[in-house]
Amino acid sequence: MTATHGGGSEDHRPDRDSVYTVKTGFKNEGYQHDRDTNDDIVKPPPLPTEDDSYASGKVKLSRNEKWRILKNVAAVSCAFMVQFTAFQGTANLQSSINAADGLGTVSLSSIYAALVVSCIFVPTFLIKRLTVKWTLCVSMLCYAPYIAAQFIPAFYTLVPSGVILGLGAAPMWTSKATYLTQAGSVYAKLTDQAVEGIIVRFFGFFFLAWQTAELWGNLVSSMVFSSGVHSGSAANESSSSTLLSCGANFCMIGGGHHDNTNLHRPPDGEIYEISAIYLACVVVAVLMVALLVDPLSRYGEKQRTTDPSKELTGIQLLSATAYQLKKPNQQLLIPITLWIGMEQAFIGADYTQAYVSCALGIRSIGYVMICFGVVNALCSLLFGSAMKYIGRFPILVMGAALHLGLIVWLLIWRPSADKPMTFFVISGLWGVGDAVWQTQVNGLYGVLFRRNKEAAFSNYRLWESAGFVVAYAYSTHLCARMKLYVMMVVLLIGVGGYVIVEILHIRKTRRLKAIAENPNAAAEAAKQPPEEDDEKDEIDDEIIITHL
Repeated sequence: MTATHGGGSEDHRPDRDSVYTVKTGFKNEGYQHDRDTNDDIVKPPPLPTEDDSYASGKVKLSRNEKWRILKNVAAVSCAFMVQFTAFQGTANLQSSINAADGLGTVSLSSIYAALVVSCIFVPTFLIKRLTVKWTLCVSMLCYAPYIAAQFIPAFYTLVPSGVILGLGAAPMWTSKATYLTQAGSVYAKLTDQAVEGIIVRFFGFFFLAWQTAELWGNLVSSMVFSSGVHSGSAANESSSSTLLSCGANFCMIGGGHHDNTNLHRPPDGEIYEISAIYLACVVVAVLMVALLVDPLSRYGEKQRTTDPSKELTGIQLLSATAYQLKKPNQQLLIPITLWIGMEQAFIGADYTQAYVSCALGIRSIGYVMICFGVVNALCSLLFGSAMKYIGRFPILVMGAALHLGLIVWLLIWRPSADKPMTFFVISGLWGVGDAVWQTQVNGLYGVLFRRNKEAAFSNYRLWESAGFVVAYAYSTHLCARMKLYVMMVVLLIGVGGYVIVEILHIRKTRRLKAIAENPNAAAEAAKQPPEEDDEKDEIDDEIIITHL
């Protein structure tokens, strides 16, 4: 064995700073292709370790992770079901049990007015600070004060607690949508399925669980009212002349007193019992998220901010939602998102008061809204799966036609206690239409704005909440007939905007397909300045699927 210094010539002078290369007499032809320019064996690079993969921004998941994702989606969905068992049951009664001076609708309006402000400033800021999971927990707790305020119903209790609820609702819904969209993207990669179909399916399952809250919440109120003193109030106590003021002719301008005995407030003891049950539901829902849901960091949440140069400042985070409004697709979807808020406000406040309470009595609200909730839940699951086979457009057109037909029906129908089944039919059909909007429009936002999910879903909640605010604001200033005309106009404008979005989406898909299939077009496109594709999320490239 010889020692060479430098280029290989012998040198016996000791030098502590010299670098020596030792060549042995052993030979292994198996490494003959691994030599460098100096004819030395080059050691292959080490395999990446688990720590290295996370440090580089990659997330390694096995294909068995799909079952854990389904568990998380189910846990989030069930938590919202329990949460909205409390809120939906409370909200559906507000226009009837707190009708004096319009207290109920004013408190609901304060919720959604605060939600509008919250949608612009709070979600992206709070999610970056608390992460998606803990934003969910904190936001869900904000519902407790409003339900507790039902024990002392007054403007100084219901309105401030409604504002707190509204401020918490925006980050809660944004966190939910972000969690489902990101989990759906990872699940699609794990199962080699289309991302769009999986996201809509996850939203469909979520709204299946969420809409059953209508069932449980209204079942609680109906059972309590039916077992109490108020159950003795018969609907037929109202004269036929009083019933003529129900339906499209219903007017309660100014929120004043109404002669119809069906609209009188139930005993306080029954309302307190209902509120105590609802308050317990909120606590249970928060514990479900805290104990059963995995952090979204498991599926790439932290990879969004691994590069310090891309970390947004507080001001930038606050303006992210407002910046989303500059995008054409977002602008075109504003009317249909407004409509979603208005139609939910109508079925929960105006239909229950002007049609159900007026003709059947307050004790019947729960049963009629149970029908709405059950049909809505079943159709949410159905439409979430059907989208995979027939596409989004036919489902949305069907929903628009159904709601348009129902508005015309409500304009000409005269409600009567002699035909109670009609109330349930209209409620159920309205639930079918609502399921279309909830699953398909949520899914559309998730597909069109995957790169900026938090800002996109904040905008969704912003404009949906604006629809609620508008509907509740004119609730005590317009008669039912005029409200229906306003809703008809908003629906038609919203459908027009949606159709334009679909046309633009189809054109973009065809253009990208043509570029992918034509090398010349691809080369020409490469010369153009790169454009940000909202439908592509860079986190998808950071998910590594293993076959363990």
